[in-house]
Amino acid sequence: MNDWNAAQYLKFNRERTQPAIDLVNRLTIAAPERVLDIGCGPGNSTQVLARKFPNAFICGVDNSPDMIETAKQNLPGVTFCLLDASKDLSALEHNFDIVFSNACIQWIPNHPQLIREMLSLLRPGGELAIQTPRQDALQIHNILRQLAAGPKWSSYFPQQRVFYNLSLEEYFDLLAEAAADFTIWQTTYMHRMDGYTAILEWYRGTGLRPYLNALPENLHQEFEQEFLEQLQQFYSVQKNGQILFPFPRLFLLATAK
Repeated sequence: MNDWNAAQYLKFNRERTQPAIDLVNRLTIAAPERVLDIGCGPGNSTQVLARKFPNAFICGVDNSPDMIETAKQNLPGVTFCLLDASKDLSALEHNFDIVFSNACIQWIPNHPQLIREMLSLLRPGGELAIQTPRQDALQIHNILRQLAAGPKWSSYFPQQRVFYNLSLEEYFDLLAEAAADFTIWQTTYMHRMDGYTAILEWYRGTGLRPYLNALPENLHQEFEQEFLEQLQQFYSVQKNGQILFPFPRLFLLATAK
């Protein structure tokens, strides 16, 4: 699916970009010449890279035309290309100093193959930097799965959504074999959300997309309303009216052989 909506995604630009900032700050190559941003979206992560490495050639790729057009408008000095990372990475040059990916690989299957392909785009000693949401640890995804599996909606979702992320142990074994060196860490971001509708708006830009795409348009509002009601059972409101929304993210930093 490439029907991403850049405007919807950017409603929470600060929260979505902070992991990219944190990951860029862990890179050890001080002056890269060539940087690739896989799954660049509307260019928010690419902008972080451009600010950190102003003298580098930076290329952002994404499979969404809307995201790429938005990125081009926001960062006219950066190269952006339409590309499907699930099958077309081999078409890119294999001489990057940094290959970066912020909140993208969770949408792509076969991570053992994917990460090896990403590493192959690097020169020896280059760095692969990945951030991916820990969806298996997110309560909100359990809420969506249970709602979709219920008697009212299950006929619209013959297959439950597949989460492509591997376990921590599987990523460890993969990088121990494929990379010269690597580091794995996890950070849980405690987002301050202005009510339940704010959480709904966040997920309209990402996690709700596969469900809404499977439903007839006239049922979108009804499904979202039931999702909103379920949220109220699991997330409590703080004294100031905001909701504490934990969001764990996994980081992988690897050096190419």
